[in-house]
Amino acid sequence: MGEALKKRILQDRFDDPVVEAILNLMVAADHIRTKVDEICTRFGITHAQYNVLRILRGAGQQGRSRCEIAQRMLDRAPDVTRLVDRLEAQGFAERDRSQKDRRLSITRITPGGLHLLTAIEPELAALHDLFRDRVNARDCAEISRLCEAIYGP
Repeated sequence: MGEALKKRILQDRFDDPVVEAILNLMVAADHIRTKVDEICTRFGITHAQYNVLRILRGAGQQGRSRCEIAQRMLDRAPDVTRLVDRLEAQGFAERDRSQKDRRLSITRITPGGLHLLTAIEPELAALHDLFRDRVNARDCAEISRLCEAIYGP
């Protein structure tokens, strides 16, 4: 077992390397999420709201429906409508009805939302640089391969 995990959870050994690997993944994911959450909080949004804004930026003026947003989110959010409501209240997103199907609500990012993403990106880039300093490109590719082996089809 690695020394960092030993110190983190105050345990000397594991009989099963699978358990050790899972715990390491969980601790690493929590560490990264905490850092991202701290950055988002400084900008007055949650990580989930940041994720929605990135999805909307990628959609451009076409926008996305609530279901499309939910499908693209990193974390499954139980109430995308409420996330969008808060972004709309903050002036970062706007909704209107689809011209093709009046029952369908389309959400788009506003100039304020684009400005927020532009402001937050340097801090997230600095976080990415810290990760890059610790893990080289080859190892990043291996981490991605291993993670996809865990959650992929």
